[in-house]
Amino acid sequence: QVQLVESGGGLVQAGGSLRLSCAASGSIFSINRMGWYRQAPGKQRELVATIASDGMTNYADSVKGRFTISRDNAKYTACLQMNSLRPEDTAVYYCNVVSWSLMPYWGKGTLVTVSS
Repeated sequence: QVQLVESGGGLVQAGGSLRLSCAASGSIFSINRMGWYRQAPGKQRELVATIASDGMTNYADSVKGRFTISRDNAKYTACLQMNSLRPEDTAVYYCNVVSWSLMPYWGKGTLVTVSS
């Protein structure tokens, strides 16, 4: 089992920045891929960014050039630096990890609100 705790959400004006963090605990040696997803009101959960154990990253087109995902394999944390935020980035952001056996784990989410 892997437990995930997100932090760093909040209210920011359009054009501003926020940094989300995700701390993993438990069976951390089983972690392969780490990532962030988001769910806006009335919409399905969508991928924001992922980072593999070798550092390879993947981003949704809507956040490319604005968001940066990183991970610290020694501390088992993943961060999402979000710049040039837009009102459409408003959502609950969820940390996700996938184990080497392809088991997914989710955090409880952190709310990001971008005002216009």
